[in-house]
Amino acid sequence: MPKTQVELDHERARLTERIAAQRATLVRDLEPVRRVEQWGQRLSALAADVLGYVGGRPLTVAAVVAGMVLVKPRSSLRLLGRGLALWRGWRTVQKWQPGLVWKLVSRFI
Repeated sequence: MPKTQVELDHERARLTERIAAQRATLVRDLEPVRRVEQWGQRLSALAADVLGYVGGRPLTVAAVVAGMVLVKPRSSLRLLGRGLALWRGWRTVQKWQPGLVWKLVSRFI
């Protein structure tokens, strides 16, 4: 039996209310995800600012590194060793799977 226009309007109103309630629930449930996303965007912006600063001032960075080596040579060598290990790992992954790391990193940038 076909529904009358009044029944259709009533059903449409119930569905509209249900949709509005589901949207409100979704917004409330996704709030923590949105906060994490905003934190990630701020961190990404900070990293871009730092890289821009370092890239624009290579002599300043070299002076800071040289000062660090003069003041704390052991810590500097340890840090250099860690950096070298990271760089070797990065190069190994790039040779093994070109573009893999960048694809993973670009998802978060």
